[in-house]
Amino acid sequence: MLMLSKKLLVSIAALSTFASFVFATEDDMVKSIMKLRGEVETLYNQIDDNKETYKSQMKSYTLQISDSEAQINRQETSLKLTNQNIEKTQKKLAALDSSSVDIKPMINDAIDLLVKEIKIGIPFKTEERIAALLQIKKDLKNGNTTQEKALASVWASYDDALRLTKEIGQFKQEITIDGKQTIAKIAKIGSVMMFFATPDEKVGYVKKEKDKYTYVTAKESGAREQIVNLFDALQKQIRTGYFTLPNALLLRGVN
Repeated sequence: MLMLSKKLLVSIAALSTFASFVFATEDDMVKSIMKLRGEVETLYNQIDDNKETYKSQMKSYTLQISDSEAQINRQETSLKLTNQNIEKTQKKLAALDSSSVDIKPMINDAIDLLVKEIKIGIPFKTEERIAALLQIKKDLKNGNTTQEKALASVWASYDDALRLTKEIGQFKQEITIDGKQTIAKIAKIGSVMMFFATPDEKVGYVKKEKDKYTYVTAKESGAREQIVNLFDALQKQIRTGYFTLPNALLLRGVN
């Protein structure tokens, strides 16, 4: 009888221990489930926040694209008007018989018109291009060239001006950054964008403020990387394809 009682006590103690273990396990499971639920709710909140951020970014990109397209349309209209003026001037020059008519005034007017266009256009080798035109004008005035040769040279300069509006490539020229002049590599995208890279690893783009052009150094790592990638592509003779670039459009409105 005594042994039966001892066995009964042992069984009761074991059951008590097992019940405590089960209760402790269930409590841990409840806590674990509550923790997981909290983590899931946090993830859902993060997803909602990311969705709102994405929507805001997409809205901003859409506005930027619309603005860029509008500016490009204005630039294309401006280029068409410029081309029409150039064609009119070329037809007038071609209609004149230089052997019997003094066309010096017409040539000088054509030079003055192109010099004006170069001054207000993209700052690509501006001084060199203007100097070449003024030299034609000077030679014509001093009799160092004939009217026919001067006419041909001016005509070629107009063709070059048109070519530059479409040309994409890498060049070198002297620029002024922070009041200091330096020879820099230039990446020219037609007549709508121009980027630079200096020997001391500064990169940036040309910006127009009112009637003045300035060279802006890119500070953000993303913009710097985009400009460096552009120079690398042009160095490899890659002139077509998809490029992501900082918004550095140099567009002139139509008067």
